[in-house]
Amino acid sequence: MSRSLALFVLAATSLMSGQTSSTATPAQAPGGLKARENAAADQGTYRVEAGTHILLSMINSVSTKAAHPGDRIYLETAFPIVSQGRIIIPQGSWVTGTVTEVKRPGHIKGRGEMQVRFDSLTLPNGTSRDFRADLGAIDARSDQTLKHEDSKITGPGDKKGDVGTVVGSTVAGTIIGSGIGAAAGNTGQGAGIGTGVGAAAGLIGVLASRGPDATLSKGSTVEMVLDRQISFSESELNFGNAPPRGSTSAEGTPPAPQPHSWTSHIPH
Repeated sequence: MSRSLALFVLAATSLMSGQTSSTATPAQAPGGLKARENAAADQGTYRVEAGTHILLSMINSVSTKAAHPGDRIYLETAFPIVSQGRIIIPQGSWVTGTVTEVKRPGHIKGRGEMQVRFDSLTLPNGTSRDFRADLGAIDARSDQTLKHEDSKITGPGDKKGDVGTVVGSTVAGTIIGSGIGAAAGNTGQGAGIGTGVGAAAGLIGVLASRGPDATLSKGSTVEMVLDRQISFSESELNFGNAPPRGSTSAEGTPPAPQPHSWTSHIPH
């Protein structure tokens, strides 16, 4: 009996051990299965994260001199965007935007201001995404500034030009007045009259003209900052049947990005 009991206990122990092993393995399966399912769902999906800076080139020109709220702006990507080792947004993709606010420069002081936003991106094969993206930087070669908080471009100041107009007119008036005074036998009085007339003419010219306008010129470069993540499937990134990229510059070739300085905020 003792031997039979021992054999029975040994067999029961082995059986229980086998059941424990068989139940332990499935307990770990759900976590691994979920990870594999997530990996399968992500496979073939390519993302461009929110906050990505995308370099753009202007196709048309807009200026506070003629633009109105609601006017469209047209741009193209000047440099490709790569994600997960693949080009997601090729160079030459199209971006559209909208002028949302325009302020003409004043006659005496003030600068032109223009606010814009970006609305959509279209890949060369026609795949598109909508968003509401802001300006991150502008080409600063024209001495314009960008107020980053509201994507507002401010035109350059022209105080030196205004002063030069008045001084130039004053000098010219003095010379003319001196000549008239000399002919009349009173050079000093003629010079004084000429100075006054010249200064008045210069001041009238300044008051009649406006300050510099804020402008985004054709071919200039800006940076767009995405406000949200955009994603594309594998099939949406098939560019084999995409039409050839059209010409957008006067010379017949797309404008190439050039080294330049950037302005992303108004200096303190």
